[in-house]
Amino acid sequence: MKLNYRNTFFVGLIFFIISLFWQTYDMMIARTLIDKYGLNQTWSGVVMAIDNVMAVILLPLFGAISDKSNAKKGRRTPYIIVGTVMAAFAFMALAYTDYVQTSKIQATDIIENHYDIAFDSLVEASERDHWYLVIDQMVLERTESLQNGHISGNKYNEWNQNIRQPLVQILNNSGPTLSARDLSMVRDLYYRYLSERAWEVTSSDPTNLIIFGIILFISLVSMAIFRSPAVALMPDVTIKPLRSKANAIITLMGAFGGILAVYIIMLSGLNKHTYDHHAFVYITIGILMLLTLGIFLWKVDEPKLVAEKRALDDKLGLAPESTARKSKKVLAELTFKRRLSLYFLLGSVFFLFMGYNAVMSKIADYLPKQLNMNFFDYQFIIAQAVVIAAILPIGLLSMWLGRKKTVLLGMAIMIFALGNVYFLRENQPWITAGIIASAGIGWTMIGINTYVMVVELSKGYDVGRYTGYYYAASMTAQIITPIFSGVLMDQYGRSILFPYATFFSIIALVVMIFVKQSEPKKISQSVLDTLEME
Repeated sequence: MKLNYRNTFFVGLIFFIISLFWQTYDMMIARTLIDKYGLNQTWSGVVMAIDNVMAVILLPLFGAISDKSNAKKGRRTPYIIVGTVMAAFAFMALAYTDYVQTSKIQATDIIENHYDIAFDSLVEASERDHWYLVIDQMVLERTESLQNGHISGNKYNEWNQNIRQPLVQILNNSGPTLSARDLSMVRDLYYRYLSERAWEVTSSDPTNLIIFGIILFISLVSMAIFRSPAVALMPDVTIKPLRSKANAIITLMGAFGGILAVYIIMLSGLNKHTYDHHAFVYITIGILMLLTLGIFLWKVDEPKLVAEKRALDDKLGLAPESTARKSKKVLAELTFKRRLSLYFLLGSVFFLFMGYNAVMSKIADYLPKQLNMNFFDYQFIIAQAVVIAAILPIGLLSMWLGRKKTVLLGMAIMIFALGNVYFLRENQPWITAGIIASAGIGWTMIGINTYVMVVELSKGYDVGRYTGYYYAASMTAQIITPIFSGVLMDQYGRSILFPYATFFSIIALVVMIFVKQSEPKKISQSVLDTLEME
């Protein structure tokens, strides 16, 4: 039994597209909502959860529908074509809303009054006098707005009470040089004010926000159309014992898509502070999605690959679906032990994503504002390279150690890494990058195996349905966690993010211990010998 790496690579192009989209979405949308539209952590979390609400409904639906499809191009490919094309054009349309909103922000008086002063690269940010100057300029800006009738007296008093006075109090109680904790609190208050200022711009004319929401909705529906069918395609063309190794290839393709998205964003000029136009990002990502789809259609003949896989299943005795292909009682066909394992497995996936997605939906906001770092520092580039280099070895480890043991080991590594982020401070780039690399390796060990553990319990003909179960569990968590973590961050500050993620990761590990049915069926040596002779 040898994995066909060429076919798996081209099937993985769809995962490249999916990661390219979602990495851009996670890094751009939450920060855009906070910085450019002025939503707070809670409401940005609500918006970020909408795609997951849609996914819980649509992913199982389209997974099950694709199971029953019988198109000339296969069960999954038609959905991949329609969904990718719609998502790419909708994502490119976001360039318009970004250009309009950025232009509005750049036209405000905060830029010339105090924004450029606050983030002057020639000034040491920890100097107390620097922030006194920023506050003086903020007072001038707010006073002018009040006198010109742009804000009410109540609005001015709220700013004075909630922003200026806490800032002055922190500075008055500190030395000439701010401590790391005081600097973090000062920045947090200033970023909060910038977000409130952006909301003033948005609320005065919400038309662009409405257009942004409509286009985003279309792109998310489009992604939901093909995500389950795309993910189900790998099990459709890969026999069960080789799926962890195949999923490692798929994960590698996804990693390349995610990293490419990061560097495209970097080229657009996004950094820690400035308001830049990012139309380049949305248009480039959309074009790359369409080009990659073209290569996929050129190289992947789904019906042919499925027929070859089923023939191999028959030779190896791995085709139980032949006796029950028309049955509709999917869960009822599972034994009690296998059904219990499925429930525990989906529960573990739920808690895992409660922690993981909270970090991913807020990390682009957390790193620059809490640690004064971003993904484009070269230490993080090295960390990403380490994680990528580990993907294929982890796939081989999963086959040797077993899927469940690999997942438990990955969870332990990730818990250790996430738990230590809370203790990080500024100017620790190598330690930060090392911890992030460890978390990435742990997540890879988990991600390669949890999905194939779920579809291992399927009959084979209903892989799309089980793919839907997997995504229903993960997406339900992703509905809750951006909002819940956002509420906690608004209440207790950004530092609560990683203890929150660590807590849910620990629960996921405990639940995973109770999963008993997860490994592929063993194939007798005599069958393998016969196949080798043939």
